[in-house]
Amino acid sequence: MRCPFCAHDETQVKDSRPAEDNASIRRRRQCGKCGARFTTFERVQLREVMIVKSGVNGEPGRREAFDRGKLEQSVSLACRKRGVSQEQIDQLVSGIQRQVETAGEAEVPSSRLGELVMDGLRQVDSVAYIRFASVYRDFSEARDFEEFASTVQEAARSEDGD
Repeated sequence: MRCPFCAHDETQVKDSRPAEDNASIRRRRQCGKCGARFTTFERVQLREVMIVKSGVNGEPGRREAFDRGKLEQSVSLACRKRGVSQEQIDQLVSGIQRQVETAGEAEVPSSRLGELVMDGLRQVDSVAYIRFASVYRDFSEARDFEEFASTVQEAARSEDGD
């Protein structure tokens, strides 16, 4: 592992412990050259999955490797100032990552990934769900928000009535 401070190639693991409900390993490392300490996380990757972005006129777009960091960043942004804990975000992102990796497909459309995020956020926080949907579904007017929010409210009422 390369040192993020001096780029030296030799670092030593000082401490390892499980993190995120045993979904990853947290490692404390020290650089052999500059002595700096830093933390890394190691996760199981079941397979390399490519995300197929939306293209123009229904054509498939560019492909890029699934990036857990990008997924976590977009979920965190939707949940900002909503009282959703980092642990809840980590669990949601880990669950989505597991679904993507175990689906058995080498390529997953970005629309499928967006739907998985929306399904997860719907269970966690309705405002975060609407925030994510506004970007994902490209709301352009206040009316788009109103219509979507009313469907969320109707769904919540029907769940409470069951």
